[in-house]
Amino acid sequence: MADGDRIVIVGAGVAGLRAAERLRELNFDGEIVLIGDEARRPYHRPMISKALVMGTERPSDVGLSHYLPDLDVHWRLGARVMHLDTVERVVHLPGGESLWYDGLIAATGVYPRHLPGAPRHDPRVRILRTVEDSMAVRRCLHASKKPAVVIGAGLIGNEFAASMRHIGRDVTLVGHAKAPLHRFGDRVSSGIVEAHHEHRAKLAMKSEVRHWISTKDTVGLHLTNNQLLVASVVVLAIGSVPSVDWMRGSGLDISDGVLCDAKLFAEGASDVVVAGDIARWPNLRFDETPRRVEHWINAVESARHAAENLLMGHSSAKPFTPLPRAWSTLYDTRLQMCGMPSLAEDTVSLADGITGFIRDGRLVGISSWDKPRAMLDWMAELDRRLPAPDYVPEPEPAPAVPEVEPSLAALSAEVPPEFESGFDQQAFEREFASEFANDIPTTAFPAQSLPVAALPTMAIPMGR
Repeated sequence: MADGDRIVIVGAGVAGLRAAERLRELNFDGEIVLIGDEARRPYHRPMISKALVMGTERPSDVGLSHYLPDLDVHWRLGARVMHLDTVERVVHLPGGESLWYDGLIAATGVYPRHLPGAPRHDPRVRILRTVEDSMAVRRCLHASKKPAVVIGAGLIGNEFAASMRHIGRDVTLVGHAKAPLHRFGDRVSSGIVEAHHEHRAKLAMKSEVRHWISTKDTVGLHLTNNQLLVASVVVLAIGSVPSVDWMRGSGLDISDGVLCDAKLFAEGASDVVVAGDIARWPNLRFDETPRRVEHWINAVESARHAAENLLMGHSSAKPFTPLPRAWSTLYDTRLQMCGMPSLAEDTVSLADGITGFIRDGRLVGISSWDKPRAMLDWMAELDRRLPAPDYVPEPEPAPAVPEVEPSLAALSAEVPPEFESGFDQQAFEREFASEFANDIPTTAFPAQSLPVAALPTMAIPMGR
């Protein structure tokens, strides 16, 4: 990319925003167009199932604009890209409008999965993706004192159930799994079950909806366990689907998100990089199998990495090899995860409240329930046991013509004085660690060096 070029970012969430910021940090002086299907500028989406739906925060409180300087971005909000043409390097918008690009960053995220048979025409059957969705749920709660129901035992479903109990609303969580959040291990799932019981949230596990009944004032659900629920609002939280419809016919592989190489370039397009939930790439820290990662921290980090690689060009770009990590707060208790537990063949207890996930005798992930201090040490240990592989740059081909594009060093040699980045990497890491550790300063709990040892399948020789 060179000055005077145009970079189009499709997706105006946190990934799109951080990508735009990284471009300006690296002294890209061309045009940036940021397109989003919502009318709002980027906001803190995890608030939707927490503070916003509880009414403890207002929509104006969840925006991200106060974190950022003026990025000199052309905002195209409330506009949905209809089609991508990677040959002509054009995105098509409604009304016959087309927008050319020299480089494209795809960051459209995911949308909630539909539940077959659910009466989506009923305004009391909702999803939780946007600020407007959260406000619609609030209206349903105000209109009726009947309980709330959430279908889905994943993170969003459990967060919503906990939020309802925080404001004193009866709630039932319906899930087809044997326990909530079982993919994080028995210790986490048993912990959340105990927390739900303690706070008098009802669980209907190993159940699905057999029949729906819509009345004037309520929604009825007849479950497969023969239980009948009457609700003021039903939230569907049964997973998500990558938002990639606009790429159909583009020649890109969108069978599950967008297939990318290890550097986040879309396979088959040298001028398209992908960030956030829709990127399916091989994290070489683990193996060479492309996978998607749906976490907020991954959206931030992948967006900044993708933007930097786009400026550098494929031959100079570096693989994206993060250690995935995420957390949530449920009933004031911290749930934490790092690594990739989904790859595990077995689990083992590492310490009280901390579960290790094992594949081929190697630790590949860790989850914890209510152990924020110890989790910092274990995250550092996992990072040490799963180092990012050394990167060997691709050999530069002999240029047939004089090179005209500036190098990354030239682009980033000096940030213009009129642009002061709102993204402080060190502050970001400190904030993440503080949040991860339940607001406890990380300097008080330095990572401890543990002995390197071969990990047997059923046990890990580490004690705490």
